[in-house]
Amino acid sequence: MSPDATSALTAAQACAQEFIDLRRDIHRHPELPFDERRTSDLVAERLQAWGYRVERGLGGTGLVGQLERGKGRRTLGLRADMDALPIQEQTGLPHASSHDGVMHACGHDGHTAMLLCAAKVLAEAGGFSGRLNLIFQPAEEYGTDDSGAVRMMNDGLFAKYPCDAIFAMHNMPCWPQGHLVFRQGAMMASSDKVFITLHGHGGHGALPHEAADPVVAAAGLVMALQTVVARNVDPRQTAVVTVGVLQAGRANNVIPDRAHLELSVRALDPDVRNLLQQRITAITHAQAQSFGVKAEIDYRRGYAVLVNDAEQTEFARRVGTELVGGERVVAQGPAITGSEDFAYMLEKRPGSYLLIGNGAGDQAGACMVHNPGYDFNDANVAIGAAYWTLLARRFLA
Repeated sequence: MSPDATSALTAAQACAQEFIDLRRDIHRHPELPFDERRTSDLVAERLQAWGYRVERGLGGTGLVGQLERGKGRRTLGLRADMDALPIQEQTGLPHASSHDGVMHACGHDGHTAMLLCAAKVLAEAGGFSGRLNLIFQPAEEYGTDDSGAVRMMNDGLFAKYPCDAIFAMHNMPCWPQGHLVFRQGAMMASSDKVFITLHGHGGHGALPHEAADPVVAAAGLVMALQTVVARNVDPRQTAVVTVGVLQAGRANNVIPDRAHLELSVRALDPDVRNLLQQRITAITHAQAQSFGVKAEIDYRRGYAVLVNDAEQTEFARRVGTELVGGERVVAQGPAITGSEDFAYMLEKRPGSYLLIGNGAGDQAGACMVHNPGYDFNDANVAIGAAYWTLLARRFLA
């Protein structure tokens, strides 16, 4: 570890408990997308106290804290998300959510705490020359192309706060605690939702020949859709077609007049994403026609493929290696078929998205985010904050 890395880590460790306590407070008071008012208040209050110029209301409840030091002309953006999920917490922890049906099941409370800890260190100790933009974003979990990142940009995020590069970090369960994972190129998948309704003609279960059965059509469609990945997508590419909902009928002796399916569709390449939409649409209509029913499709595009810039990822990787050592850095980690709206920011500015290992943990479901047993590992507050501090100082040297 270099002297600069040691200094950054020592400073973060010195104030880490303050932000562990803050993280647990945020965890006790989770807020759903675009409702992060209390969290936004806490963030703004602290940034202003440390001398940041703060603008609120970007993307609704988002905010930016800007700090300028020296005469450097480079600008850097660091982003943390603030929203929680509609999940009933089952951790049994002392700082468990006090809100029924809402919890920080993805660690965004920790992301906010890490960036705030770095914000304090950088405000008090400096060590950089240029302009630092700390972006606290709402509604990463919104799941549509009207998410927090998009709304912040539509409200002039990069026009008001230009960034030569932008970075974000996410905790990742079952990677060793404090290890850093990087990846050049496509790192996270696009995420689309498809709503299909098959319209048939109902009838009595004893007289199936007099009906056009949408249930049989739906069963055939589920199997046919699996051929999109198995037979249409290049096997060297990644694609996912998941049928998560199939609803039809309410009585075992009645053929209903409609069946409803909902799909989750993911890809790591824009061309594959387009192919998936084309084939799903064509197969759905063809299958419906073959069973004598009609198909109605509502295909909704969600988050884009998250693509890390090669140059900025290499820079971020060097910073990580300097801080934690090569043995705790994964230089080119595997792609992830989950999705993240930081992808939209990376479409506008070069940058990189990295992971910090959350460890296995002791709670049920600790190796999977978005579940009622998940909690952020507080040991990462100091390491994450030190990483942001060192990255800012290296970028704004």
